[in-house]
Amino acid sequence: MSLSFYFVCITVIFVLLIIFSKESWSGNIALLAVLLNATLSSYIAFNAVLGQPFLEVINGGSIFGDIPIRIDALSGWFILMMNFTVLTGILYGRLYINHYLNKSAGIQMHFISYIINHLSMIGIFCVQNSLAFLYVWEIMSLSSFILVIFEYRKPEALRAGINFLIQSHVCILLLTIGFIWVSSHTNSYDFIAIAQYSASINPAVSFVLFLVFFIGFSIKAGFVPFHTWLPYAHPVAPSHVSGVMSGVLIKLGIFGILRTLLLVNQNYLTIGYFILAVSIISGLYGVILAIIQHDLKKLLAYHSIENIGIIGMGIGLGAIGVGIQSPFLAFAGFAGALLHTLNHSLFKSLLFYGAGNIYQAIHTLNIDSMGGLIKKMPQTAVLFLIAAMAISGLPPFNGFISEFIIYQGFFEGIHLGSITISTVLILSIIALVLIGGLALLCFTKAFGIIFLGQQRKQFDQEISESETSKLLPGYLVVIIILIIGLFPQIFINLLIEPVKLFTGSLIIDFPVLKMTDNLQSVSIVTWSFIVAIAIISIIKKIVVPKDRIISSPTWGCGYVAPNPKMQYTASSYVRTYRKLIAPLLIMNKKEEDIKGVFSSPIHSETHPYDKIEAIFIDLPLRYLNKILAPFRVLQSGYVRHYVLYGVIFIFVILLFSLLNNAWIYLINLLKQI
Repeated sequence: MSLSFYFVCITVIFVLLIIFSKESWSGNIALLAVLLNATLSSYIAFNAVLGQPFLEVINGGSIFGDIPIRIDALSGWFILMMNFTVLTGILYGRLYINHYLNKSAGIQMHFISYIINHLSMIGIFCVQNSLAFLYVWEIMSLSSFILVIFEYRKPEALRAGINFLIQSHVCILLLTIGFIWVSSHTNSYDFIAIAQYSASINPAVSFVLFLVFFIGFSIKAGFVPFHTWLPYAHPVAPSHVSGVMSGVLIKLGIFGILRTLLLVNQNYLTIGYFILAVSIISGLYGVILAIIQHDLKKLLAYHSIENIGIIGMGIGLGAIGVGIQSPFLAFAGFAGALLHTLNHSLFKSLLFYGAGNIYQAIHTLNIDSMGGLIKKMPQTAVLFLIAAMAISGLPPFNGFISEFIIYQGFFEGIHLGSITISTVLILSIIALVLIGGLALLCFTKAFGIIFLGQQRKQFDQEISESETSKLLPGYLVVIIILIIGLFPQIFINLLIEPVKLFTGSLIIDFPVLKMTDNLQSVSIVTWSFIVAIAIISIIKKIVVPKDRIISSPTWGCGYVAPNPKMQYTASSYVRTYRKLIAPLLIMNKKEEDIKGVFSSPIHSETHPYDKIEAIFIDLPLRYLNKILAPFRVLQSGYVRHYVLYGVIFIFVILLFSLLNNAWIYLINLLKQI
């Protein structure tokens, strides 16, 4: 019995259990299904990462032919990463969705889609038959769409879901073009045929083939300018779905690009320059827009684009390293990219879980409405702070490790290559520094405005911390974040086999791996400093009597009537920055004029808009609407009219068929004459 059969059986059994069980049991049933599929696939994936690949061939009949199921070290790494995030997602999500019990009719469908989505992602990492791959990719897209539109009664959720579905199918269209291109020349759907065909054609044509696949996978990954679905899908989806989408779903695009690199025979140096350029733009543009967002989940969505840029910079560096035959650059680039893929799935899912706790406590994601939440939600605040420091690349957390590896690769590469390579890498260092600095600005704003200061708005309900079981997934994520920060060599050693797939004949010797010793030293010193501060604080609390501590209000410069409106808002905190980058932004303002000496209260709002979306999406759609406007009269809304259109269409087809036959008869008659 094939292994795939067991996965399908597990999924079908638990889907049926959800259908025929109580709505309140759906989350626990889904948890068990995910746990079983994750355990089985993780065992195989872990062996693959250690250098024991898995191969199984399924008979797909006359349509698919043989379907190879290959789990190599690259697939294994992504499966392990995906399984952990999907598992924490369902642990969190089953409690998050409890708030919608008896309020939504889609809870069972939601958890069914979650199980199917998990299985489809496992399939994407394993299936190496192009036709079967497209089927699995379509299942993933449709199940993701259902997950996104969980609150389908909200118009913005449906708009975002349809936007996501359309762009997903543009992605599928491009992948289909690439696969048909190869299969039409090789008469094979096996991924190996892509490598064979690519090796037999002109390098320029091979690069075009690579571009087709790259753009297709970039839509899923969220590289600029193919990112426009992310800022809409994340805010409307349930928080655990946002965490899984940002943590692992967009990584399907990264996996696809890496798999394409292994299959398409191409000049790695040229590919490296190209990916590096796209990634720098994505990283900078993502963080630039993230800083000015008022919606918490939209802010986090743009940070997904930023981190995809960082991962892409690692891939670009690794490709350049292979191109110039530098083992250190190749390893630093690909290892940094793969480790950051894991790291991003951890801290970004944790941030979305925190955003979900906040949303269910105050029922808004508007940052300007928040404030002082650390007093009411201390555990959520600590978890959010750890994730914020990790995503900003600060030691001793995991984000620092992967970003520092990429930094080391850039610095080392300056001395190895030509003037051109050195210049490119220096510019890359500057870009990565800017990305890191701007990320720090963004999350000081986010954490400060949300959790510190005073409450800016009065809410109808009492604000309280989430239950312990709902915080547990966050603590599990934090444990892995800290382990990576303290013991990076464990994870770096696990990356040797995946990176070898790209480096090929380049030998990665042990001294190359010693760079992790420096990283561990930094983490240990940082933790020693943190522990020392904690010990001093405890000693002070024990030694200093409580009656000697005098508390009094902060001096207000003689002003005796402070109120929450005097605090920084999210907009005022980054006002100087916003003015500096104004040419890159579209800011829609709604403000009222001050009238009279004693003006009545006025209201002012600023709403940032994505300039790339305005140029590449909105403008073409505007022209398309103008072209299609005269035909809107056909959409009358009457069924009889649509039936008439069908009859007319059939009549026209018959008429053309008759004319064609008449034309052929006339030609034959003329030939006889």
